[in-house]
Amino acid sequence: MNITVQVIGIVAQQALLQPSDVKIEHTLEDLGIDSLGLVESIFAIEEAFDITVPFNANDPSGSDFDITSVGSIIKAVQTLVQDQT
Repeated sequence: MNITVQVIGIVAQQALLQPSDVKIEHTLEDLGIDSLGLVESIFAIEEAFDITVPFNANDPSGSDFDITSVGSIIKAVQTLVQDQT
């Protein structure tokens, strides 16, 4: 399945929105996702793609996983999936 579609679906679910309402330029804050929602999104992404996301909820800015926008999350997941193969 398409990584972009899956990530948008996960983010939309956390934001209680339809996937069509989630745009790649949105930030998680734009979508109303708080820190708990972010952590739940990370867990869902790890489970969906069978990857380990290098993210520290206590220091998000120090993480190698870019969460600045939905698009950056998609790119980071694509990189992690590629690195796994």
